[in-house]
Amino acid sequence: MFCLCAIWNTNAQIINVSDYGIKPGKDVSLEVNQLIASLNGKKNVTLFFPKGQYEFYPENAVAKYRAVANHDNSLKPMAFPLFNVENFTLDGNGSTFMFHGKICPIIVDGSKNTTLKNFTIDWETPFIHELKVIESDAKTNTFTAKITPEKYGFEVKNNEIFFNHYNWQDIIGQNIAFDPNTKAPIWDTRNYALRNSGANIKISKIDNTTAKFTNSTKVAPPVGTVIAVYGSSPGGNRFAQAIHMANSKDNFIENVTIYAAGGMALIAERCENISLDKLVVTSRQDRVAATRADATHFLGCKGVIKMENCLLEHMLDDGINVHGAYVNMNEYRGENTFLCEISHVQQWGLTFAEAGDKVLITSRETVLPIYETKVKEVKILNDRRFLITLENVPEIMPTGPLSLENITWYPDVIMKNNIIRENRARAALITTKGKVLIENNYFSSQMHGILIEGDNKSWYESGGVRDVTINNNVFDNVGYGDGEGYPLFAAPMLTDKQHLGDEKYHQNIRFTNNTIKSFNGLLVSATSVKGLVVEGNTVELSTKYPVGSTLPSIALDYCENVVIEKNTFKGFNWPLVIKKSEEIKNLKIKSNKGLKEK
Repeated sequence: MFCLCAIWNTNAQIINVSDYGIKPGKDVSLEVNQLIASLNGKKNVTLFFPKGQYEFYPENAVAKYRAVANHDNSLKPMAFPLFNVENFTLDGNGSTFMFHGKICPIIVDGSKNTTLKNFTIDWETPFIHELKVIESDAKTNTFTAKITPEKYGFEVKNNEIFFNHYNWQDIIGQNIAFDPNTKAPIWDTRNYALRNSGANIKISKIDNTTAKFTNSTKVAPPVGTVIAVYGSSPGGNRFAQAIHMANSKDNFIENVTIYAAGGMALIAERCENISLDKLVVTSRQDRVAATRADATHFLGCKGVIKMENCLLEHMLDDGINVHGAYVNMNEYRGENTFLCEISHVQQWGLTFAEAGDKVLITSRETVLPIYETKVKEVKILNDRRFLITLENVPEIMPTGPLSLENITWYPDVIMKNNIIRENRARAALITTKGKVLIENNYFSSQMHGILIEGDNKSWYESGGVRDVTINNNVFDNVGYGDGEGYPLFAAPMLTDKQHLGDEKYHQNIRFTNNTIKSFNGLLVSATSVKGLVVEGNTVELSTKYPVGSTLPSIALDYCENVVIEKNTFKGFNWPLVIKKSEEIKNLKIKSNKGLKEK
């Protein structure tokens, strides 16, 4: 049963920061750090900011080496280091917290019952440069662009452009083009991807705000296009998340707006119960892009993740991602002990497990579980490797490469009445063994709408689902990046050396009563799913993007116990089909209008 309730304390001590010399319009990093340090050991505190714009710079902020999941680990200056607080509220009263340079706004670690509310997080100059195309010549594949922000400028050296920031430079690195009319990534974005180097590429500086590019893209972008440029990853452009929650229980975010971040807006790991209400991640009016990476991301959490009434748009990665982690079992050391390795560089430092957690030994070849046991002891060797002792191991150790998956730390998820749109990548990635309800939301994303994946090859994100309901949502033209995005795509991601096993990876997915506005006629693609219901959905033709697709509307591979019933397709003038492999077991197809079985 879903339940996540705040523990309100009417006897909280209210501290007005103005009484401690913390005033709008100046750098208050040191004063805020000192005030928070003075509260060490106190409970039931509300830190209250009179409404205004407060400035935060890194030079006087306390810094710690921080391992942050899906970001670059480093020494990080912190504006609000909220460590080991209990019944703590940060109330901005409508204030703006304005950040400068590489500084991490809010860290909640080792805490219980914390509330963050009523403020805006922004950077004076964001971590993203935007190139607005003001001239374009398709014949010579040349375009001219105005470059913002203008404060620190840019340089061109040896035919390569370098973008200046607060105290560092970025190369072009990762980038994506936005359409000024839709405010979303432009159709077929790959045509307009900027390249760092290559034959016949020429970059010249016209003046302090303008540069000319020749053969830097496959096709010269149309006038008005805005190319968001954000440097290299890993090791370059995921330094400063807006909010980092770790090792904490009962966390609440209410009425918070995030305009920028040098990473994700919210990254949470090893947390129990997180509630988001009216969280807004969006771009400022003078910018096209918002955060450098995901709006929200949850790794190795449990309890309930509840997201309601939120607006997530213009971020340069996914709206929400919920998952666990696969770690490699490199060597058996005897006495039930294994030498393990955290698999992805941006997960190094992750707390994978602690004594008492239930874990699965899984095959790295099939990504399927082999044996369930409990953790007896964990000894951390360094950011990357640890020794783990299990209570029991199989009498005969399995052959082939193995991984561990922590099944204690998987959350339930509730998503209701949210809008996720106009972003790079997917609206939602959901890979958790908890109970999931996604209802009454609006999704419009460049890639798949909802991706239910799991992989042991790239990001090592674990969690074959067991109970997912996706009901009564609107999917508006998802997949406008290249026309191949499905509202629902469920499949494990495998390498060439991996293969599907005897059992199904995902189970019990219900995709019902959704409205899909679609230019490509796509609905669901599923691989290795047992228990899939696709029922009562309406797919209506949209002409917002180039119409048509050669992909099947419903694609099924190696699935079992599947119901495709009472779905309606309207306005399409090409054949819409269900394509299934021979390995499908117990398939029911009935009363679908405008859809044929291939």
